[in-house]
Amino acid sequence: MNKQNISKLRLFLMGLTSRFEEHSSIFKGIKVTFSTGLKDFYGTGSFDNGDINYNFGGSTRLLTVDKLFDSICIEAEKYESLNLIYSERGVDIQITADNKNVKMKNVEVKEIEAQKGHAPQETSTLLNRNYLVKAEDAAPLLKEIGIMTKDGKVKNDKIRKYNQIDHYVELFSEIIDKIPRQKKLVILDCGCGKSYLSFVLNYYLTEVKKINCHFIGLDYKESVIENSRKIAETLGYRNMEFHAVDIQQYKPATKINVVMSLHACDTATDMALALGIRVDSDAIIAVPCCHKEILGQYSFDLLKGITKYGVLKARLADILTDGMRALMLEAKGYNVSVVEYISPLETPKNLMIRAVKVKEHDEDAMGEYFNLMAQLGVYPALYGYLNEDYTEE
Repeated sequence: MNKQNISKLRLFLMGLTSRFEEHSSIFKGIKVTFSTGLKDFYGTGSFDNGDINYNFGGSTRLLTVDKLFDSICIEAEKYESLNLIYSERGVDIQITADNKNVKMKNVEVKEIEAQKGHAPQETSTLLNRNYLVKAEDAAPLLKEIGIMTKDGKVKNDKIRKYNQIDHYVELFSEIIDKIPRQKKLVILDCGCGKSYLSFVLNYYLTEVKKINCHFIGLDYKESVIENSRKIAETLGYRNMEFHAVDIQQYKPATKINVVMSLHACDTATDMALALGIRVDSDAIIAVPCCHKEILGQYSFDLLKGITKYGVLKARLADILTDGMRALMLEAKGYNVSVVEYISPLETPKNLMIRAVKVKEHDEDAMGEYFNLMAQLGVYPALYGYLNEDYTEE
């Protein structure tokens, strides 16, 4: 290749160097084909602890990204043309160069797969909806978390879970679109358990929405944290970290943009909400579960003719618990919505609280909260966690 086009190639590769430095957590690999006449010579690179393991000409070297691209430019001088594929999760960047021209373009991954003759996988019968996490595109992820079989079909007994997860992603995405766009979106999953939801959200934000994001999962069980780490390693999801720690003890080392919690039992939901408020998260999303705390506290003479029936008292306690949670979030400056996450036929614990930070605080909402505490004779866990004086019996 001539020197003029080698210089152009260097400029494109300088852009990829900056991209790698910013998005190394989603870098998958690099493939280079040098051609002369009918002969092709191949180089491949993979991520290795911040650098790239590059194999070419029968030898493997560990190189920084700028050293690798210098090497490629030097090697390109010996050949007539070059085809380079720089792969990230969800997109490939292709550079082609010869003595006439140098071009760069983004190529959707599924386009590359189609060129290889990979047909979309057949799936089980699903709902008649436009899925955000499409089974054929997210197959490696769905197989790893046990929703899809090895031959590419959504398992019959997992269709319901797949539908629930996809609807959660839809509701989550609506909130993400309302918060200021960050250079990197940091999402904290409190009580993450097996982290399936975080893995699916990671896939969707990174590979569909093309958002630079980082996930932090918290759970007090070391076993589930270890399992989450293994899944992340298998999938190559390096933009994730997991910690076996009590939510109350966790102190983030970076700005948290979104705090989420799915079915954290009883006051664990309050721990997650309190953490989100304390770190001034841009958004907080929670699907509560197992309401018990206020049931044993509240009383209201006006309704004693109704609350004497145990099941009605319990249901009202659930409403009061989540209602006061929403009101506290409003008092702390969040715009709050409470929606049905899934059908009540699936589970009665189907409410989602979504909160987006819009101001510092709301004195009227706080006054209303204190008034309810007094009238009902309750001391909610969320209030206690925020004031660091709550201890469970």
